[in-house]
Amino acid sequence: MKENLYNYILGIADNSLILGQRIGELCGHGPSLETDIACTNISLDLLGQVRSYFQYAAKIAGDERTEDDIAMLRKERDYKNVLLVEQPNSNFAYTIGRQFLFDVYHLTFLAELQKSTDLTLSAIANKCIKEVSYHERFSSDWVKRLGDGTVESKEKMQEAINDLWTYTDELFHQTKADKAMVLESVGVDVTKLKGDYYKRVKDLLEEATLKIPESKWFQKGGKEGVHTEHLGYLLSDLQYMQRTYPNMEW
Repeated sequence: MKENLYNYILGIADNSLILGQRIGELCGHGPSLETDIACTNISLDLLGQVRSYFQYAAKIAGDERTEDDIAMLRKERDYKNVLLVEQPNSNFAYTIGRQFLFDVYHLTFLAELQKSTDLTLSAIANKCIKEVSYHERFSSDWVKRLGDGTVESKEKMQEAINDLWTYTDELFHQTKADKAMVLESVGVDVTKLKGDYYKRVKDLLEEATLKIPESKWFQKGGKEGVHTEHLGYLLSDLQYMQRTYPNMEW
């Protein structure tokens, strides 16, 4: 169970780590000062959540690794995040679309994780859900604002949703660790979240006057460590300080 729990935690935390790094890239580049600050705060929220998960993972591992080691010093194939969160900030619509499609899942997931028999995971979920509730409102409002805005903003928002849609189904795939933790009543059975997720997403897209993508072709692999080319570039930035100055302390 120890190995499965460790890998299960990585599967949760890596999503927030990679998305936090990705949206943090907008710091100083947002479309307005208010939005720039909001995106930066979301990034900080996600990275703060990651600390709680990785501290717990380090404790479970029981070796010399710290939370920084787990976060910064793994190789690309050792990261378990879904492909959705590593997609680049092609433009602001892509940033919002990616955030929205993950936020709806993240909020539903944390609501269920609060019921975990693992008291540490339950406590982390209880703390994080307040922040993620704001994230979901923020990204949802922007999807509606862009989708029901100008001709250009609608076109860009629709293009972003169309392109990112292919990565949504992976959210509900189960790894070996996922299945093991569900049996122990520690983890969340994500397969049961799928119906509600797509209903909530589709309802919001309709409110934003956007079309629901009809594509049934989905990409997966991130949960098993098989990533897109984008993750390698992201990690080169994320890990630079730790690899350039080994054993540095913040």
